[in-house]
Amino acid sequence: MKEFTYEIKDPMGVHARPAGLLVKAAAGFTSAVTMTAPNGTADCKRIMAVMRLAVKQGNTVTVQCEGADEEKACAEMKAFFEENL
Repeated sequence: MKEFTYEIKDPMGVHARPAGLLVKAAAGFTSAVTMTAPNGTADCKRIMAVMRLAVKQGNTVTVQCEGADEEKACAEMKAFFEENL
């Protein structure tokens, strides 16, 4: 399992648009991709689960990737967070 932590910088947090982009990015991997935030843990391939976390600017999240392509998934998800959130 690979993981990284990231502090959300987007002023609106993880709202509908970035949540949709996050789900699309995570869906491209066979590995399980999960995000743990102050309000719980969610499967990053399920938009309602991601939205339910209600992640706000300044929250620190931990993203875990586990599976056959976890190295690639973790690296690309980290890049996604840095570019979009």
